[in-house]
Amino acid sequence: MAKNLVIVESPAKAKTIEGFLGKDFVVKSSFGHVRDLKKKGLGIDIENNFVPSYEISPDKKSVVADLRKSAKAAQTVWLATDEDREGEAISWHLHEVLDLGKKETKRIVFNEITKSAILEAVANPREIDNHLVDAQQARRILDRLVGFELSPVLWRKIKPSLSAGRVQSVAVRIIVERERAIESFKTQSSYKVVAEFSVGGNKVLRAELDAKFKIEKEALEFLENCGVADFHVADLQVKPGKRSPTAPFTTSTLQQEASRKLGFSVSRTMTVAQRLYESGKITYMRTDSVSLSKQALGAAKDEIINSYGSEYANPKQYVTKAKGAQEAHEAIRPTYMNTHEAGIDNDQRRLYDLIWKRTISSQMADAQLEKTTVKVEVSNRSETFVARGEVIKFDGFLKVYLESRDDDNSDSDSGIIPPVAVGEVLEYNKINATERFTHHPARFSEATLVKQLEENGIGRPSTYAPTISTVQKRGYVVKEEREGTKRNYQSLDLINGSVSVYTKTETTGHEKGKLYPTDIGIVVNDFLVENFSKIMDLSFTASVEKQFDEIATGAKSWSEMIQDFYTPFHEKVEYTLENAERAKGERVLGKDPKTGEPVVARIGKFGAMIQIGDGEDDVKPRFAGLQKGMTLSSVTFEEAMKLFDFPKTIGQFEGDEVVVAHGRFGPYVKVKEMFVSIPRDEDISSVDIERAIELIKEKLQADAPVAEYEGLPVQKGTGRFGPFIKWNSMFINVSKKYDFDNLSQNEIIELIEIKKRKEIDKYIHRWDDKGISLQKARWGRFNIIKGKIKIELPKGTNVEDMTLADVEKIIEDRAPKKKAKAKAKPKAKKKK
Repeated sequence: MAKNLVIVESPAKAKTIEGFLGKDFVVKSSFGHVRDLKKKGLGIDIENNFVPSYEISPDKKSVVADLRKSAKAAQTVWLATDEDREGEAISWHLHEVLDLGKKETKRIVFNEITKSAILEAVANPREIDNHLVDAQQARRILDRLVGFELSPVLWRKIKPSLSAGRVQSVAVRIIVERERAIESFKTQSSYKVVAEFSVGGNKVLRAELDAKFKIEKEALEFLENCGVADFHVADLQVKPGKRSPTAPFTTSTLQQEASRKLGFSVSRTMTVAQRLYESGKITYMRTDSVSLSKQALGAAKDEIINSYGSEYANPKQYVTKAKGAQEAHEAIRPTYMNTHEAGIDNDQRRLYDLIWKRTISSQMADAQLEKTTVKVEVSNRSETFVARGEVIKFDGFLKVYLESRDDDNSDSDSGIIPPVAVGEVLEYNKINATERFTHHPARFSEATLVKQLEENGIGRPSTYAPTISTVQKRGYVVKEEREGTKRNYQSLDLINGSVSVYTKTETTGHEKGKLYPTDIGIVVNDFLVENFSKIMDLSFTASVEKQFDEIATGAKSWSEMIQDFYTPFHEKVEYTLENAERAKGERVLGKDPKTGEPVVARIGKFGAMIQIGDGEDDVKPRFAGLQKGMTLSSVTFEEAMKLFDFPKTIGQFEGDEVVVAHGRFGPYVKVKEMFVSIPRDEDISSVDIERAIELIKEKLQADAPVAEYEGLPVQKGTGRFGPFIKWNSMFINVSKKYDFDNLSQNEIIELIEIKKRKEIDKYIHRWDDKGISLQKARWGRFNIIKGKIKIELPKGTNVEDMTLADVEKIIEDRAPKKKAKAKAKPKAKKKK
């Protein structure tokens, strides 16, 4: 056994580091956190200074057992987890569960996985930083307390199975308030005027009027005046300008730019960045620092000079502006500046390219510009046309990279202004006045929400992605693409002294990948804001983050901070449980014309719904769930009443009733036991028997076997992961190398046989009589499968020599808790 055991969080990181250390070192992975607060109960002793009670995660017991064995045999244990608070906490938990108190233990940190960085870390070990551990522990305990006490309030006052979180609830509030600002926004129109002047015979000067007109009549009057006016250049200014590069990436700016340029979600960005870091391609990816090390600055300068020339190099150190920046000491950058491309898949290559370009460009010279402004006066009006142009004299950092913006405007003035002189008389080719509309505040994307959270001091680099993921998983927020609506607008053209007026149509309001609050998210938010205003306050949440920062530096006691928070919070929870009314999000829409009963939109046990009747006079209320696209705040009385028209029998198909109804996944047609989805863009009320039969026949044709193999039918289909064929209950993906619409019998057989071989190859051992198998899993790991039980074994486990007895022992070690729970339930019932 090696003298030195190095423990990191991930197997990929372990593999990379092991290559840098000699034979005296063995590197193993903890696969992340090995223990957490106990799941049963609160897991915190409130009466004893909030002391937490931890337990080893069930799926980490075999990992811990293996690490204990290795640690016992090693002379020195090196804890090499990440350098942020989460990483420090993992090291501390490992120190505790592996009982390393008597063992020589060293803590090492590095923000890049290179040989020089690893060897330097080994040469300069330190102790575990208990202040960082306390800061992480305080966050975990506070979040558990908030969730544990707030969630039951929501169960009693709104509906079961809801949950609340400290940071997540504030994120939902931000989204809800933005949606309300959008709903209350009143669009106003005005007329934007743009002229095209002829210059030098064949060139055009495009200029925009420095004023806008509120109504069509004013715009029309202006164009009529222009028809008889003279135009001349009143002013011409040429000034030098510059554009400077932006700082290297932090976690937040990387998430934003990857969203804008690559279309990545926040979680996708972090997953890809994690893999690049673990393979030694980039520095640590959870950071709010924009600074670069001296070595990185020198390497960037050398690479710029070698690739672009000395005139492009302009080394500079950026200063971190984020409050409480603490996660790491350097921005996200390539580990080697002379490596222009890296990554094992397309996502990694694209993200690495973004990081490399951003880093290199940050150390390049400013772009030198020439900015030209031309003012054109109208002889019979006071308004002036203005043309602005921008010419790049020296591209500088723009040779490599230009940052995108959320409010990019394709109409912005840029480009070359044709040569003109002050006093020069101009002739217009065309002057256009177009009706334009003010736009409501932009909805949040994942990236712009991260920006908003960061600007408000809410959360830290390690929390952005989990926060956004959690609010979507809980059903409080959805990320959707929504179609726009058609809108008419007026366009007026002045050509050859004559004004023509046109009515044109455009699509407005189309949204892609934007965050919308759900009905339940709005109701929960309103209830929390009304009853827990302090917790939902943005500045208070930011102040809590500052206190975590103070704990991390040793300036504040974590237990005192928790005590100061918990006492008033707990009192508020008790008061709310006793006194607050139930929140239903009710909105009265009108009265049922047949019964006179009230029609109400509200939150029910299974979500947003319409209710007719209040249950009085022994008359049972009727209910209908809202359909996709409907919300409590926007559903109309007419739309609500239509929901009660279904399910409806509309005719027969081959002697069987055809029913049209609403379902969990949208409207559908049902005949016998077959369900046929109605396309999303079709109104369910417009589906008659002819259309229903058409949909049924399409379904039957789609499900019909296209071939047969070994006596079993082969079907074709298209799912969320693309085209597939189905045979013997196996779904087989069809890659692009095949012509899916024209698959031959030989190709179908080839696909099935490849799939069969893969199914066989994934088994390492099978004990069919026991219903147990040992299979290959992703990332070099292994799975033990028995019925619904799946036990993951870490990479490097010697599975080839495992016997049935070995596997049964592992299953037995993992299963006791589940069996104990199953026995406990009947006992509880008997006592009752």
